[in-house]
Amino acid sequence: MDQILFNQLIWAWIFIGLLTMILLLFVTAPYGRHSKTSWGPMISNRMGWLLMELPALLLPFIIFLSGEGSSRRVIWILFLPFLIHYINRVLIFPFRLRTRGKKMPVVIVGMAIFFNSINGFFLGYYWGYFADGYTAEWLTSPQFITGLIMFCVGIGFNIRSDNMLIWLRKTSSNGYKIPYGGLFRYISCPNHFSEIIEWTGYAIMVWNMPALAFAVWTFANLVPRALAHHKWYKSHFEDYPEERKAIFPGIL
Repeated sequence: MDQILFNQLIWAWIFIGLLTMILLLFVTAPYGRHSKTSWGPMISNRMGWLLMELPALLLPFIIFLSGEGSSRRVIWILFLPFLIHYINRVLIFPFRLRTRGKKMPVVIVGMAIFFNSINGFFLGYYWGYFADGYTAEWLTSPQFITGLIMFCVGIGFNIRSDNMLIWLRKTSSNGYKIPYGGLFRYISCPNHFSEIIEWTGYAIMVWNMPALAFAVWTFANLVPRALAHHKWYKSHFEDYPEERKAIFPGIL
């Protein structure tokens, strides 16, 4: 595949992501607290998370190893943040979930596998075959450093927010409480907000089309999800803090 066609496919994928965001503003994906049995066969939450996140780790890594980019140290450094995120998501996070007895529709797992496979293919193929323009000097550029700081801040807050939610489920009889502390003082979904910051930072850090597409899709998936969570919180807890926004502090 030549790079012109590759970039055209990514632009099309970004356009699909924006359309998907519009759809998700009206249709809430039925998993987690929004789970519904009307969407067909169900699978356990833990197994569902593992299956749908696994392609995002394995597929880009395998494709990357098949290309010449895997022989260059600077490309490994640029690819490593992506791998670190998904090592946590695949090998650690699903086994920390405290959602015993909860399930998600198999169709949602299938959709996530498709999404992660497409994004994973683009990233893995780019790093393996089209990333020859990067040099060691890129690692000291203001753009790389700025993006890296954003990525680290994002992943740090993401893990912290996940830890707080996991702890709440551990101490709650019905699995849900109003979260307090950290970024929860300002927004209902700091885990989603921080993941948007994380992947926006990564796109700035590496400055390529697949990373941009990944950031756009992250935004497109998580903003509607956060709005649905925020609405759920307000409908289930009469004392839910009125000053909180859904995902962007003081804005939305």
